[in-house]
Amino acid sequence: MNFFDEYNWDKILNLYPENKWDLDRYYKILCPQYPVFLDKYIKLPLLQRLKGIGLLCGTDWTPLYKNRFFYSRLDHSIGVALIIWNFTHDKAQTISGLLHDVSTPVFSHVSDFRKGDALTQTATESANIKLIKNNKDLIVLLEEDSLSVEQVCDYHIYPIADNEIPCLSADRLEYMFPSGAALEGSWSLDEIEETYKDISVLMLQKGQVELGFNTLEIAEKYCKKFCMTGHVLQLNENKLTLQLLGTIMNLAVENNILTEDDFMQLSEKELLEKFENKIVTMGTGLAFSSQNSLSYLNCLYKTFRSMDKIEHCQFSLSPSSHFSVSLSVKQRYINPLVKHNGKIYRLSEVSEKSAELINDFLNYSDTEFGCVKLWK
Repeated sequence: MNFFDEYNWDKILNLYPENKWDLDRYYKILCPQYPVFLDKYIKLPLLQRLKGIGLLCGTDWTPLYKNRFFYSRLDHSIGVALIIWNFTHDKAQTISGLLHDVSTPVFSHVSDFRKGDALTQTATESANIKLIKNNKDLIVLLEEDSLSVEQVCDYHIYPIADNEIPCLSADRLEYMFPSGAALEGSWSLDEIEETYKDISVLMLQKGQVELGFNTLEIAEKYCKKFCMTGHVLQLNENKLTLQLLGTIMNLAVENNILTEDDFMQLSEKELLEKFENKIVTMGTGLAFSSQNSLSYLNCLYKTFRSMDKIEHCQFSLSPSSHFSVSLSVKQRYINPLVKHNGKIYRLSEVSEKSAELINDFLNYSDTEFGCVKLWK
């Protein structure tokens, strides 16, 4: 039996009690000595735009989810920068982490889904370097800190900032704390503090550094929580929500309701308001005649804004009554480094239960289709 089989949508989202989220305290945990040089960068419009973009990919706007608080891409970017500074005290690496998401459109990875990239979720990253290199205000600030744009435009070159799954990086470490706390309530600030204090920069091979754990038990607990949140992100509920919202975005552009520029210039709230002003007023009883019509778009949008459950099926249901999705998506999990008996290992090498958990996560399979009844 797969460990994750018993964790369906309702169970996992109601597993933990309510916890308060204090962003100031959270940032203090990540970096007790705040790097004040960040403030002038955070004020740039390039970054301020991210205030209105949620980390959780549009799920804040549908009742299918029970998100406990809104966490923005700017919140995330600052958190990544604080982690990098805490472990490196390197300005270039820290600023690169702060800037790593400046090309993120509204609803974050939904734009990857709408562009057919649910599996790698990197389709929106290509514009990041261009946006950084072309921002004159940013370049002025970098010159004040004796930095070049080449030093900060690609955080992938810094292994503490970013690396490949299943390794642990500042980006991956940061997004799973608030994701778990908001989606499920799986992280309290006390638990985050205990976990974070156990992390240090480790070297598995000469010259290859990575964030890892000093204590086996804490690494095991972190791995489990990470995989549980990753499980939410591979269930059909999440696949359907992101694909449905991506379809709405595509159809809105095709029908001249929204533009591609809107996705980079408006906040999520502003975008939904613009959409509703143009579409929702069409009438509540309008029947759609084709799957690229305005009436069908209206139906999909109202489905997204009202759905509170989906059906798990082995086949697609009728498109006249349901929106159905069958997708393979990026699996987000971690197999971190850990110190054990004076040496450094991958967690799965020294923890049988973590190895089994990771294997179950990677081999979990939801039903072939997720389907939701269309709003009528």
